[in-house]
Amino acid sequence: MATEIKVPVLPESVSDATIATWHKKAGDAVARDENIVDLETDKVVLEVPSTVDGVIKELKFAEGDTVTSSQVIAVIDEGASAPADQGASKEPKQDKAGGGKEDAGAVTKDEASPAKAARQEGPQMAKKEDGGKGAASSAQLPPGARFTAQKEGIDPAQVQGTGRRGAVTKEDLVNYAAGRSGGVGGGARPEERVAMTRIRKRIAERLMQSKESIAMLTSFNEVNLGKVMALRKELGEQFQKEHGIKLGFMSFFAKAAANALQRHPVVNASVDGDDIIYHGYADISVAISTDRGLVTPVLRNVERMGFAEVEQGIADFATAAREGGLKLEDLQGGTFTITNGGTFGSLMSTPIVNPPQSAILGMHAIKERAIVENGQVVAAPMMYIALSYDHRIIDGKDAVLFLVDIKNQLENPHRMLLGM
Repeated sequence: MATEIKVPVLPESVSDATIATWHKKAGDAVARDENIVDLETDKVVLEVPSTVDGVIKELKFAEGDTVTSSQVIAVIDEGASAPADQGASKEPKQDKAGGGKEDAGAVTKDEASPAKAARQEGPQMAKKEDGGKGAASSAQLPPGARFTAQKEGIDPAQVQGTGRRGAVTKEDLVNYAAGRSGGVGGGARPEERVAMTRIRKRIAERLMQSKESIAMLTSFNEVNLGKVMALRKELGEQFQKEHGIKLGFMSFFAKAAANALQRHPVVNASVDGDDIIYHGYADISVAISTDRGLVTPVLRNVERMGFAEVEQGIADFATAAREGGLKLEDLQGGTFTITNGGTFGSLMSTPIVNPPQSAILGMHAIKERAIVENGQVVAAPMMYIALSYDHRIIDGKDAVLFLVDIKNQLENPHRMLLGM
């Protein structure tokens, strides 16, 4: 029996999706719930699993094609078994769907062109073979990784892949190049023009929208994290045993922000035309970096969450983001954002507000610095924090008081834990 695989129903804010990567070809066996294809939207990469056990009968679109909600993208022969020689090298029979008659299994002249082939190349995921090393050729790498491999003269098959399903990432190649004693490919100077992914295009649009529509200003402060670090050292092991998750820094900042947002509601507000909407809840977007770009899944009602719930929520989002498992609803909404540039070593930055939100908190690297404490010069683990905000509704006084509130909570974490 033929079973149709369709594009998931997309929300109103997402009009269509792009076929990013087919993980199966016509004639391949597929199991129920096994991922068939990755669809890329403006916000997230969606996995489309098989609904039955069977054999791929037909793929109706090629990589790079645009599809819409509920459109049929593949047909599975339910209950069928793949032929014994399916391992032989065959080209996938991918059909261009659209108005008019379908030529099942045909490859048009356009599909065979170099431009089409280049479009269909990436991003491909390498399989784990040869002891876990990426067995993919350069052509199978994502564009950024492919460029790095060419520049550094690296054979991707020799690199341990840490990406999804063992894929060799750009970071893997950079680390491999830094750790070897050889040269950089005989002084080659390769260049490659690569089209932006849909997510990267959307990020660019949002950044320009923020720059052009918001009167943005940034205020700074610094926080002594000595007591937070001492508390983590004192209770970290017990916390992990109790909750099954490590006690990190993000939960302290998320809870401090949620508390401060309740006391300074204008920082949690948004502009809608000539109106200001005040939100009585703290839905905090947490910025997570992925190979495809920055995503900001939303922790909802953080003011009601415990530290363990915050840590688990962030860990789940980070895993889903790396593995392409974020859902569209995970990225929608949010009244405030926290971003941690300190993960990459940033000492100070001016984060950009994500409209319609009105503010974003930037965390940075923790550095031992000399400070005066009780009349004595001591070394303390200090972090610069930054609040970028929409000056149309948030005055400088409100922004500064909000940052001071964050600072006071983090420098007195026992009081924060007691809700004081």
